[in-house]
Amino acid sequence: MGLFNFIKSVGNKVFGASEAQAAPADQLAKEVAKHGLNVDGLDIQVAGNKITVGGSTTNTAEAEKIILALGNTLGVSEVESKLIVAQEVPAATMYEVKSGDTLWKIAEMHYGKGKGGKYDVIFEANKPMLSHPDKIYPHQMLRIPPLA
Repeated sequence: MGLFNFIKSVGNKVFGASEAQAAPADQLAKEVAKHGLNVDGLDIQVAGNKITVGGSTTNTAEAEKIILALGNTLGVSEVESKLIVAQEVPAATMYEVKSGDTLWKIAEMHYGKGKGGKYDVIFEANKPMLSHPDKIYPHQMLRIPPLA
C-alpha cells in the first residue's frame, strides 16, 4: 500500500513510546488488537520512528484502519504498509486534521459545500479509533472514504 507520514509528537500514548522512539512492536500489536482490527499474521517492525507492518486483511478499509491505528500513536513518523489485501476497493483519502477542524468542516471540504452532514461517513470510516465525532485533534490522520 505504500508509505504514510504522521506527526510523531501527537497521538495515543502507548506503553514504551516517546517522541524519540515508537512503542515496541508487541505494544503496537496490542493497539491494533484493542481496536478489533482484523489482520492475519500481523508483523510489526519498529526502527526508531518508522513502523513497517505486514500481514493480510480482508479489505482496503481494514488495512487503512490498521495503518491509522499504528500511525496515530506517539513517536511514529512513518508507517510502511506491506499489508496484503484480499478485496481491493478504492482507497480513501488520508487527511491531516488542522486546528479548528470539525468532522462537519472536513466533510464539506472533501464532499462539497452543503454536505457537512456527511460527517458521519467520516466518523464511521474511522471507528473504532474515533470514539466520538468531537474527539479529533490537530495532526491526527483520518480516512476520508469516497461517497457511495
